Amino acid sequence: MIHHLRAAGVDFILDARGTAAPVVVHWGRALGDLDAAALRALADAAIPAVAPSSIDRPFRVGVVPLLTEGWTGRPPVEISPFSPALRHLGTRRDGDTLVVTLALGDAWLELRYTLTPQGVLLVDRRVRNDGVADIEVRALAALLPVPARAREVLDFSGRWAGEREPQRLLPGHGVWARDTRHGRGGHDDPFLFTVGTPGFGFRHGEVWATHVAWSGDRSVWFERSDVGFSVVGAGERLDALALAPGETHEAPTVVAVWSDDGLDGLSARLHPWVRSWATPRGPRPVTLNTWEAVYFEQSLERLTPLVDAAARVGAERLVLDDGWFHGRTDDRRALGDWTVDERVWPDGLDPLISRVNGDGLEFGLWVEPEMISDDSDLARAHPEWMLTPADAVTWRFQHVLDLTHPDAWQYIHDRLDALLAQYPIAALKWDHNRDLLVPRTGDQVRALYRLLDALRAAHPGVEIESCASGGARIDLGILRRVDRFWTSDTNDPLARQRIQRWTGILIPPEFLGSHVGDERAHTTGRTASLAFRMTTALFLHAGIESDISKADDAQLDALAAWTALYRAHRALLHGGATVRVDDPDPAVLQHGVVAPDRGEALFAYVALDRFDQALPSPIVLPGLDTDRRYRVRAIDVGAPVRTVQDADPAWLVAGGAVLPGSVLAEGVLPPPLLAPGEALLLHVTTE
Repeated sequence: MIHHLRAAGVDFILDARGTAAPVVVHWGRALGDLDAAALRALADAAIPAVAPSSIDRPFRVGVVPLLTEGWTGRPPVEISPFSPALRHLGTRRDGDTLVVTLALGDAWLELRYTLTPQGVLLVDRRVRNDGVADIEVRALAALLPVPARAREVLDFSGRWAGEREPQRLLPGHGVWARDTRHGRGGHDDPFLFTVGTPGFGFRHGEVWATHVAWSGDRSVWFERSDVGFSVVGAGERLDALALAPGETHEAPTVVAVWSDDGLDGLSARLHPWVRSWATPRGPRPVTLNTWEAVYFEQSLERLTPLVDAAARVGAERLVLDDGWFHGRTDDRRALGDWTVDERVWPDGLDPLISRVNGDGLEFGLWVEPEMISDDSDLARAHPEWMLTPADAVTWRFQHVLDLTHPDAWQYIHDRLDALLAQYPIAALKWDHNRDLLVPRTGDQVRALYRLLDALRAAHPGVEIESCASGGARIDLGILRRVDRFWTSDTNDPLARQRIQRWTGILIPPEFLGSHVGDERAHTTGRTASLAFRMTTALFLHAGIESDISKADDAQLDALAAWTALYRAHRALLHGGATVRVDDPDPAVLQHGVVAPDRGEALFAYVALDRFDQALPSPIVLPGLDTDRRYRVRAIDVGAPVRTVQDADPAWLVAGGAVLPGSVLAEGVLPPPLLAPGEALLLHVTTE
């Protein structure tokens, strides 16, 4: 039988006739109304010719292609001992899901293809050992065909404080593969692996993308065969997983998405789908985090002025970062000893929390439960709980706690459970400051998931932020268990603009934290104006990371105006469609968010550097209703924006412009001559 899934302009067609592995006939643009006869005709017509000097029958790429069938590409499924005997046991439809069952030697395989109402394809895989001896699973990935016109690859690299750096290339024949071995995604995580028509951008081109919804090691690849096939593959990276008779392994979901409207078209599918299952528990509160304000210098006397300043500027949550627990005087000790340090907090955290709550703020707390210090009571009592040996190389002077050890898992669970029961903690900032640097890390990740699930079940009102030395663990697997990501450890707005732009293709803005840091960024040493810092943080889950107890009245008033602006537009920022512009000038970034009814929008025109020309690129406002008229005006973010010349364009001097959406999308409004490292904030409303 030929099965056809359809949703939101996307078709997924699977030819499951016969005893061979089913074949994906089509994944992409909807092909129109196809009855059973038309589907058979399509599948039959798609059978290729026999290539010269090749196997003597037409070769079709099945969902599990085998070497013995003529597939010489990278195998998505590898099971030892090898068996050439693959049998299609059946394919059935279960609502919007196609369930394919196969037998490969002694291994039973189940592949599930689900097309969501947003047009997002989810591919799940399971393997079970149905034999009488152990088998070894070396790969259990998803493989999907893409058409020959999908030639250009976009994926991501990066480093600490410089995550999601895009890299693009046009591979020749062969495999372009990205494997990660960090035990977490890593700062160089390929993140959203995209192939498309050459030159695709944010608003144009046809693209196919995959993401492994998994917080551990992964493999993703694109392969162009010189005999005419192109495929993308994705899945958990497995070293060698042994399965005893009767045992089952379930692979992480692969998220696959197609768009013919460029990268913004991917977001237009992914963001509504993510929001359908990861709804925030309430409006995203303005969050002040204490790390860059005080570091380890904690005391009630030191923090009280900061709490009062946070309340004055309109913050809604204060998170006490690293340094609150027993013996933690620097980053070389005490991880694992999750009890309040009686020397720093002789009366516990109650006096601080009372002050925070009394000023109208929620209280949050930093933890790093997956790690352990050599110099800790826990390591001295239980060295056998260390996943990385005591004589192994350290990273930030710390080791990894073995969460697969039942007693270690229970200890961490009980300590965090006790903290959450003792104190009115509204949020945990859950950090993870090193790679694991051990093989076979999948069980550690699954133990982490069980820990998060258990704590969320016991304390459903507590929000959890995933931080991994910044943005080294941002994925849709852990988003099922957390409420926020710390996007990067850099608060430098110039770096943040790029990081946020690319991270936001996959993750909706309300799940990404972005804070106003100090004038001089701690990570880069670069200085930035207050207006630029505030505009950069405004578009995500906004907060502050600075010792504002030392700020003057003018700075505090500016921050208060900014938090008021954020609260006024929070529903739009966190519920609209994210749009971006492909600007020809690399010094210019343009982005915005448009309300679902397209009646309102906020846009930012950002000058990263000196413009390419004396008069910069025009302002382009995509995503609006082409048939409606809009008023465009600049709005005050709370602090002055610097320009290189005091000569604004006429429409700005007049207080705004009224034009149809079709005209605004074409780019007719000239921007002011912004200084490098500044941004213009625009509010768009219907007339």
